[in-house]
Amino acid sequence: MKTVYLDHAASTPVHPAVAEAMMDIMTNWHGNASSVHAYGREAKKIVNGARDRIASLLGCQSDELVFTSGGTESDNLAIFGIVEAAGVSGKHVITSAVEHHAVLHACQELEKKGCEVTYIPVDHTGRVSVEDIAGAIKENTVLVTIMYGNNEVGTIQPIAEIGELCASRGVVFHTDAVQALGSARISCRDLPVDMWSFSAHKINGPQGVGALVVKRGLSLSPRLFGGLQEKKRRAGTENMAGIAGFAAAAELAVNGIEQRLAHYRLLRQTLLAELRRLIGEEAFAINGNQEHYLPHVLNLSFPGVSTETMLMNLDMEGIAAASGSACTSGSLEISHVLQAMKLPDPILRSAIRFSFGLGNTTQEMEFTAQKIETILKRLRK
Repeated sequence: MKTVYLDHAASTPVHPAVAEAMMDIMTNWHGNASSVHAYGREAKKIVNGARDRIASLLGCQSDELVFTSGGTESDNLAIFGIVEAAGVSGKHVITSAVEHHAVLHACQELEKKGCEVTYIPVDHTGRVSVEDIAGAIKENTVLVTIMYGNNEVGTIQPIAEIGELCASRGVVFHTDAVQALGSARISCRDLPVDMWSFSAHKINGPQGVGALVVKRGLSLSPRLFGGLQEKKRRAGTENMAGIAGFAAAAELAVNGIEQRLAHYRLLRQTLLAELRRLIGEEAFAINGNQEHYLPHVLNLSFPGVSTETMLMNLDMEGIAAASGSACTSGSLEISHVLQAMKLPDPILRSAIRFSFGLGNTTQEMEFTAQKIETILKRLRK
């Protein structure tokens, strides 16, 4: 049976060049980067070489890059690191209602420790208002954390404007850019952002490795203790093969960004055009902002057919899609992102996320549209 993978927002296939780079490390190098002998020095050279390459690609300084186990740890290190350094009790944090749970759950944990958190609402397209953030900032506000692009509907937030606001008010600004890297033009030096979260497995790199970019001069309280790695910001032996794979994936993602964006837009346009032709524009709705969006994420609702039913039928036809974040896709709860957008109930309960990436073709988009037509006909008899 023909299969089509349209869940790249959850995790991407490892690029062959990435796998090759990692295999070279795993089979030829086994030193610990903290050891002082020749094996250790070579390991340190590999880690720092990858750090330099990634930093150059992201537009930051090498010493601003902290390697982590992925996006969740990066978000947690950013949030807890800043707030705990300031003293949690009595401090104030601002975030949005549509953040990834790595941010939302971290903020909820801070609330238990005596920190006040304001959850900024979004409009019906999933976008925050800079004015709302400005109105929420207080004298005790120590952090604003707003994601770059949403992992469920693809909406891009006004990051430059938020960053300028935070800089003018002396508030640290963090953005979860995990979903945006490889699907948006990103340069850390060109935007007024203090901390950036990234993850390798969203850009055809390995799972289990990511990074937090921390602007020079910021003081972070570490979350892990036991070693002096990452300039005392993240203890633990560095994942040498994973970091090398991350560097290889970042080079492919950043250097090939124009081709990637063009390909994602073509895939998106093809799927939408085929759906309009086969089932009609009135049979589905596009969720998210249609001007500011990540082109590889397309969230569609098919009113009258529940999310679970459509996902099950797509899976039976060999098509892998999702109901939202992979961290909660096993849950039957309606997406907190769509709820925050205050969409009508028929739209909320029938939403499907299609996300594109390496290996996808326009022929697969046509195939997917045809299968959706078949499913809808079968279910609506």
